Amino acid sequence: MSIRQVNNVLPDNKAGIGVGRALIAAVMAVGGPVLPGTRVTRIRSGAARGELVRAAGVASGPRVMYYIHGSGYVVCSARTHRGLASRLSKVTGLPVFVLEYRLAPEHRFPAAADDVAAGYQWLLDQGHQAGDIVVGGDSAGCHLTLDLLLQNYRAGTAQPVGAFMFSPLMDLSLTMAERLDRQRPDPMAAAVTGRKLIGLYTEAEPAHSPRLKLSIPPNAVLPPLFIQASAEEMLSDDARHLAQMAAAAATPCLLQLWPGRIHVFQALPLLIPEAASALRHVANFVADAFSAADFPAAEAS
Repeated sequence: MSIRQVNNVLPDNKAGIGVGRALIAAVMAVGGPVLPGTRVTRIRSGAARGELVRAAGVASGPRVMYYIHGSGYVVCSARTHRGLASRLSKVTGLPVFVLEYRLAPEHRFPAAADDVAAGYQWLLDQGHQAGDIVVGGDSAGCHLTLDLLLQNYRAGTAQPVGAFMFSPLMDLSLTMAERLDRQRPDPMAAAVTGRKLIGLYTEAEPAHSPRLKLSIPPNAVLPPLFIQASAEEMLSDDARHLAQMAAAAATPCLLQLWPGRIHVFQALPLLIPEAASALRHVANFVADAFSAADFPAAEAS
């Protein structure tokens, strides 16, 4: 039985959600184990919870990556993404703070978004300047990432130097995803299954809420964006939509669509060898973002 078939038959009750969480954790552990020598420090400071992950040889310093995991606001954790965080740390040379935000259905909207904002503020309170932070995320974590950037813009909070996104979820109605899923069934889960998970988080919040249906205002001051997705996955149109929104708002954005891959393939290097190459592209984006922050005048010229 495939992952899609298992996900499609799991009930959206406590038992079904528990099985789903265990299944995804097992897949992540097998397909993307933690690199040897990785150091993990658990963070518990007010509303900021998570793990600070450093690959072997990576020291603490002023620069840091802030990572927001995905899986429909219901599944996954800092622990499930520890392997991906260790690889991101190794390839970039940065410590990676993986947020442990509250999950649905135990915690409804806007709990996760509030925790993302609290995690960013915690990094600032630790002495990291905004110009020393790069943000990353996958799937629903990308929706939370864009929400953070938009909230920063509205509040006048200093932005990180850049944000990269794997298989971004943007349309919480999954209308675009459902159309693609009918054309080519996604191997991870059906669109209808994803919609049920998202509904456990959004609950009674109106679909047109500006915190759910995100849009980038014209000329909003957002950091450069870097997007990677599988060309055939059901969220590929979400990735295109985000890139189009960024272009319309004059936000620098690079979109990469990888043929023949799966949702968030970057997290599964033992199953998807191209994950290593994808992460090297991320490392280049991160290096360029910090370089531009260091020399803004030269970049502008």
